[in-house]
Amino acid sequence: MLAKRIIPCLDVDHGRVKKGVNFVNLQDVGDPTAIASAYQKQGADEIVFLDITATNEHRKAIIETIEKVAGQVFMPLTVGGGIHTVSDMMALLKAGADKIAVNSAAVDNPDLITKGAEKFGRQCIVLAIDAKFNADTNQYDVYVNGGRKKTTLNAIEWAKQGVGFGAGELLVTSMDRDGTKSGYDLNLYQQLSRAVSVPIIASGGCGQVSDFTNLFQQTTVDGALAASVFHFGELKISTVKDQLRKDGVIIR
Repeated sequence: MLAKRIIPCLDVDHGRVKKGVNFVNLQDVGDPTAIASAYQKQGADEIVFLDITATNEHRKAIIETIEKVAGQVFMPLTVGGGIHTVSDMMALLKAGADKIAVNSAAVDNPDLITKGAEKFGRQCIVLAIDAKFNADTNQYDVYVNGGRKKTTLNAIEWAKQGVGFGAGELLVTSMDRDGTKSGYDLNLYQQLSRAVSVPIIASGGCGQVSDFTNLFQQTTVDGALAASVFHFGELKISTVKDQLRKDGVIIR
């Protein structure tokens, strides 16, 4: 069994870390380089850096910010936001990213996943999926453009298709749970665990240490991503890892 990963997420808007609830009402949290450095000291396994307004503003991710973060932290860095071409991926990798996350652009052009995997290897390409439960259809719908636009895609089916196109990892966010601190959407990740065999990172809803334990004990996801509880000092990564060890979860 692979060791589980604890992954803080930096949602970055014009060079500042922001955090909201259900993808809206964003609050300024601080400087991404300082925050990433603090998480490294706490024992984070990876960092996810998402430029959350790049796609809607039709611009590329902020290379300078990524270079600063990459120059200060020495753990895997996944970067997403504003990526539309293999050249965009190359620029981010040169800036210090280890993995590239694609979301909206991959929905518009799934061949981007394939081309990225062929160029850099499957392990480098992460398919990010923003999923929201639809009670009328009893399925999870895929949203793009920072959660602003609903698509016709079923999240579980899109996950399978994305892996088929070449994605080596999935980063799946529950929009319903995002920022609510009400626990991860276990049903979503149980369905995903049965659907694909690549590593899955779960995102959205973490509020307490037991949420990490429940996620790892009740699903087969490989990583747990959290933002609010770490950003606002409610939990420390070292505390989470200590409790997970006590609960019998194998972690790094």
